[in-house]
Amino acid sequence: MLPPIITKSRSWACALAVLAVGACATPPPADDPEAVAEFRETNDPFEPANRAMFEVHEVADRFVLQPVAEAYRDVLPQPVRNGIRNALGNLRAPVILANDLLQGNISRARITLGRFMVNSTLGIGGILDVARDWGVPGHSEDFGQTLAVWGAGEGFYMFVPLFGPSSPRDLVGQGVDIALHPLTWLGQGAAVDAAGWVRLGLVVVDTREALLEPIDQVRATSLDPYSTLRSAYRQRRAFEIENREVYGTTVAPSGVIGYGQGVTQPAGPNPEPTPPPPR
Repeated sequence: MLPPIITKSRSWACALAVLAVGACATPPPADDPEAVAEFRETNDPFEPANRAMFEVHEVADRFVLQPVAEAYRDVLPQPVRNGIRNALGNLRAPVILANDLLQGNISRARITLGRFMVNSTLGIGGILDVARDWGVPGHSEDFGQTLAVWGAGEGFYMFVPLFGPSSPRDLVGQGVDIALHPLTWLGQGAAVDAAGWVRLGLVVVDTREALLEPIDQVRATSLDPYSTLRSAYRQRRAFEIENREVYGTTVAPSGVIGYGQGVTQPAGPNPEPTPPPPR
């Protein structure tokens, strides 16, 4: 029997898929090659439904998520927030390690395992990112990326309220990552449930706090925030799949919540992308 959180995630994904199918964007006429090329490039055949979901998300974000994230930043000093972010990233290390191994990337798996062991001990349960201070930065990996490495296609673009940009491949990946997470298999009981909800709440608030400035900038400068976020998500996702992270510039990968890289130090000006390690 699957844990309740996996069952709920699957039901939520199915409901969104039904909504999307019911609101398909009309493809441009075949005699307009530029429009057809743009339609294929955006990979957003359900754009009307996605835009509706984006508007729902914007309301929830402006009135709930953003105020909570701003209060979180105001109440907790930066060192405390860094410790929480580091601990969340350390908790997710087993999921990252599993995906490193599933992708056959032994070098990154060694880094993930080493960071987990060092930070869990010398870093007091991951509150301190000692490994990063020793010159071993973290990386994120998820089953959506693993599916991409295995050759699975992205599928159509979709926007999920409270989660953000996604795709069928990444939604499936999220479900598998939930199943891989150690907290999923700790057992049942009030204490375990409370720990799971506390972790989820911290991940949501920490991720949204990290994105306060980027999202404010998109809202202030973009004529179409929906299109801007769609493009940014797809570009960022391609970089993640190719392991071309720019360490220190993003505290959470694109799209949905729950990744927790534990990246807290800003990079210098105009950083160069880190070359992918050998597979």
